[in-house]
Amino acid sequence: MKAKLQLSVFLLAACAWTYAQDSELTQIKERELEQVREKISDLKSSMDRQAAERDRISGDLQAAEVLIAEQRSHLKDLERQRDFSEKKKAELEEKLANRKAELNAESEQLAAQVVAAYTSGEQERIKLLLNQHDPATLGRVLTYYRYMSEFRGNNIETVNGHIAELADLQEQAAREEARLAGLARARTAELTELNAAQENRQALLVSLKSRIADEGSEIERLAAEEQDLARLIAELTSILSDYPITSEEPFSKYKGRLTWPVAGNLLHDFGQPRSSSSVKWNGVVLAAPRGREVRSIYHGRVVFADWLAGMGLLVIVDHGEGFMSLYGYNETTLKSAGDWVAPGDVIATVGDSGGQQQTGLYFEVRQGTRPLNPRTWVVRQPKTG
Repeated sequence: MKAKLQLSVFLLAACAWTYAQDSELTQIKERELEQVREKISDLKSSMDRQAAERDRISGDLQAAEVLIAEQRSHLKDLERQRDFSEKKKAELEEKLANRKAELNAESEQLAAQVVAAYTSGEQERIKLLLNQHDPATLGRVLTYYRYMSEFRGNNIETVNGHIAELADLQEQAAREEARLAGLARARTAELTELNAAQENRQALLVSLKSRIADEGSEIERLAAEEQDLARLIAELTSILSDYPITSEEPFSKYKGRLTWPVAGNLLHDFGQPRSSSSVKWNGVVLAAPRGREVRSIYHGRVVFADWLAGMGLLVIVDHGEGFMSLYGYNETTLKSAGDWVAPGDVIATVGDSGGQQQTGLYFEVRQGTRPLNPRTWVVRQPKTG
């Protein structure tokens, strides 16, 4: 018995020690993740300052598009709340209709009983008592009357219960109606702000286009944006070098077996010249409708989810072995730096950020700072259903 007790104490101590170690390890990882996020945030702030010094309009465009993304996210949240509220209201209305039908049926039954009781009156019971000579028969008659009385009492309780439930359901339906009205007002206000932000963005795009035409600086702008992206990748690689991603199935084994992040038509291909400049596309652009879900192509960790000149709202996923996938021009980003993702996880929605003229997704695959042709890695079409 003593040996068993000692063993139990030892096991409890071992479990406590393991739990403490796991808890400490979790805290260390959280601190490390926070440090990584701070480094990435500092890097982003540095790049923003550099871009602002080079081009004020790009800074204004960033502010406008980030605001639009926030407003679209708010709108989607309001729409989700509205859908939920409308569904709940419909369920309440259905319950109300059912309870009203039950109340009507119970009320009619109770009314018939009351009429029957009134018609027969108490004198009927007295007559039966006086006329019955058989005690057994008399007992059955009295029992019948008692049952009838209890039945009417139960009916009355049921009717009262239905009335109380109806009042509660009507109150709930009224609250849901008021909530829907509030959501409608909030949505109208959000749409008004969104329209104003979009008009501001359009004015900025006109100014940017005019300045490029006047200065003939398109090549310089594209080259600068490409340098910004290369610097971002290089800095991220350096920051994340102490936090490698390990996997039983490395990314390199899936070359030619991955699924496209979004269903869309090829608008620009890897290696093609960009406009009339000597700068070439380092990835592909897939034309797709606004709001379509963008999915991660493989396991990995989100290392960047923010706005970058030329890329707009950009998500970068680190897959290990130096491989990264990039998703740009998004309408909204749905992940944050440090989040882990699996193949097919939704990480963003298609948009036209970065000053694009039409909606679509910019997609890249890189090993280190070297762009790779995505079409040699990604071949499978995603499900659109």
